Order: sequence, then C-alpha cells, then structure tokens
Amino acid sequence: MAEATGAEKAPLEELMLAMDVVDTLRHREDIVARELDAAGRRARLIDRLRDIYAAQGIEVTDAILKEGVRALDEDRFKYQPPEPSFRLRLARFYVSRDVWMKPFIVLGSIALILFGGYFATVTLPEQRALAALPGELDNAFAQIVNVANDRTATDRAQTLLADARAALDEGDADGARALEDELSALLTNLRSEYELRIVSRPNELSGVWRVPAVNSSARNHYLIVEAIDTGGKRLRLPIRSEEDGKVKTVSKWGLRVSERTFQQVAADKRDDGIIQGALVGRKPRGDLDPEYLVPTSGATITDW
Repeated sequence: MAEATGAEKAPLEELMLAMDVVDTLRHREDIVARELDAAGRRARLIDRLRDIYAAQGIEVTDAILKEGVRALDEDRFKYQPPEPSFRLRLARFYVSRDVWMKPFIVLGSIALILFGGYFATVTLPEQRALAALPGELDNAFAQIVNVANDRTATDRAQTLLADARAALDEGDADGARALEDELSALLTNLRSEYELRIVSRPNELSGVWRVPAVNSSARNHYLIVEAIDTGGKRLRLPIRSEEDGKVKTVSKWGLRVSERTFQQVAADKRDDGIIQGALVGRKPRGDLDPEYLVPTSGATITDW
C-alpha cells in the first residue's frame, strides 16, 4: 500500500521540481541569456542548475532539469493573462467589492431614507387625499342642496360634481381638486349672509366713473361697496371684473349703477359727508347673489 502511494506521489514531486526549475531559470535571466542560446550550451546550463540545487541541498535528476529547460522553451508553467471580456470585468468588479461596496451601501441607505421620507410625507398623504376626494365631493354637493334656496345653485353644483367625477375617471386628480375647490367656494357663498353697503369713510372713494375702451364718449358709473356680515365684519369675496374677466378676492369693489343713482349718492355725500342711504343690497343665506336695493346691472370692477 505504501509503495502504491509513493508511486502516485513521484510524478507530482517531479512536476513540482520541474516547475521550480523553470522558476529558477526565469529569476536568473542572465544565465538563460548566456547558456540557452545554443544546444551545446544547454548541457552547461544544466550543470549550473545542478550546482544551484546542490548548494541548497536539493537533489534533482538530469531528467527533471532537462524537462525544466524544455518547459521554459515551450512557455509551460507560465501565467497567461485571460483575454479581456465582459465576464472578466465582472469578475474583477466582484473581487474589488470591498472597495465599492461600503460607499454603495451608504448611498443606498441615504436614498432609501429619502425615499421613505418622501413617501411618508408627500406620496402617502396625496394618495389618502385622492382616495377621500369622491366622498368629499358628494358631501359638499349634499350640503349645497341642503342650504340652497333656488335651483340655479343646485344645477351649478350638479354640473361641478359631474365634471369632477369625470376628471377622476380620467385620472385627472388636479382637475378634480380644482372642481372640488369650486364646489367649496359655492357652498361658502351660499352659507354667507351679509349686507352690501357703500364705502363711506374719510379719504376713501364712494364712487368712480370709467370711460369704456370701446366708446370714449361714454361713461360707466360705479359705487364702491363692501360686504358686512351679521357680526359687523367686513368680508373678502371673490369678485369678477367686467373689464378683464379676472376674479380677485377683495374687501371692496365697484358695483355698476346708472348715472342717476350715482349722482344721487354723490349729492347725499356732499350734503354732510355721510351717505344716509348706504345700504344697496342684502345677501340672504342660501342665495347665490345679493338682492339689490338700487338699479344695477350687477357688473363689477376690482381696480380703479
């Protein structure tokens, strides 16, 4: 059994010796250059190698020394780098993971934290708000129907509700929210209750006239009015200007009246600086528009 094991190890030991011979030759290039340039000198090279190993106390047979010299000629036992390829680059990338893995983990953790924060503070609330929007639309419509005194308001609310639902079906969340805002504004207007009074304070205009752009020989007359609620508070309301069609939320605006009404108010103020007939309209709860006490087209302006 011992003999068989020795026989198996012999070729391996000889191979290792041959590899060592090649390695010795490669590390002693001066010997190779001088001795390996002709067949006649190979014998002297082998003698030199034998002396080198003998000096180290290693016994190497001539056969192994010749095999080593021959292996050197044939470039055996020489490392040949692999050809460049994607798999090679991938392997090198994996081997260098200690270099890039830690920064990658740090950056990934930061990105995950940022994403989680954005999801928790922005995305999730938006999703919840969007999910609640259909119920909020129905609730606003129901309240409008409950408070409205006339069909005009409910018809307007029905149109807004239908448009908002259509926007949701089409995935237009922004459009649906804008229509919900209009429903909310309509409900706020219906719930409001106030008196419309002409502004009558020192150093403030009570009326103005304007020359329309389409007719320079005409004049449009306006009383400057404000809304006062049941508690005596001045309200800010969305008012559309007839001059540019824009809506502004203001605390006072111009209400267009006839020249005769305008002059009557002007004369009232000139009398003692106080407008006795300052009340020009009332807005009851449940109505869309005020009930005017003076002749007016209902047209308004927001700048003068």
